Amino acid sequence: MVTLEQLRIFVEVAERGHMTRAAEALHLTQSAVSAAVAALEGRYGTRLFDRIGRGIVLSAAGAAFLPEAKAVLAQAQAAAGTLDDIAGLRRGALVLAGSQTVASYWLPGRMARFAHAYPGVELTLIAGNTAQVAELVRAGAADLGFVEGEVDDPALLRSRMAVDHLGLYAPPTHPLAEGTPTLDDLRAAAWVLREPGSGTRSHMERGLAGAGLPLSELQVLLEAPSNEACLAAAVAGGLVTVVSDLAARPHVGAGRVTRLAFELPARAFELLVHRPRRRSRAATAFMAFV
Repeated sequence: MVTLEQLRIFVEVAERGHMTRAAEALHLTQSAVSAAVAALEGRYGTRLFDRIGRGIVLSAAGAAFLPEAKAVLAQAQAAAGTLDDIAGLRRGALVLAGSQTVASYWLPGRMARFAHAYPGVELTLIAGNTAQVAELVRAGAADLGFVEGEVDDPALLRSRMAVDHLGLYAPPTHPLAEGTPTLDDLRAAAWVLREPGSGTRSHMERGLAGAGLPLSELQVLLEAPSNEACLAAAVAGGLVTVVSDLAARPHVGAGRVTRLAFELPARAFELLVHRPRRRSRAATAFMAFV
């Protein structure tokens, strides 16, 4: 009989393409991982991996078996989740996904309070941009998602959780730091912006376009994958950037950047849940917290 542990090992090896790395990820010895794979192959007389150099790749049989193994593990996890629910949140697991601003500045404090209230629930936070968070919730890889960008997906239910404000920021020595910049001033400035797909980027684009300044008219020198990277580049390169006031606050306090006198519309932090998927008691409890 195939055990869940054998399936778990097989999936980890398949995804990493390496016995040693899979063993490290599973906190097992390499010999234990190799033995589990060998037991599977021996029991059914089928080679699941082809050895190529120091690495391994799935054989045709292994590639066919992988989605079935993942499906069984997912069913087992769902069954365990049901038992966790019955335990009344004395144990369990909750995976949250948050876009950069939410994950860095809004969620951590709420997660800490939830952890104090339910110490037996294991919390995991995955950070990405808005598009990535929506995909994680859609695929079932995250129980709840928290984003600051627009998400248009009929499978996802959106709920407004909080209000956030974006600002234009530059070093205090920047020519636009004094007075109120005009649209022509902003066109002439050099910018560093968040990457496409981020909520900050999409909201900034809509806000500036609404003021008469489409993105195509900006001199964007750099794109960066986080608020901190944008702020660091702005400071080092004398650039203008757009980030949440939450992200910029410590940098303003330290005198590294200043907020320009140009206002963008407020935006919402939103909760994403998968409409048809059953929510665990841990997910429901966390929703009540926020």
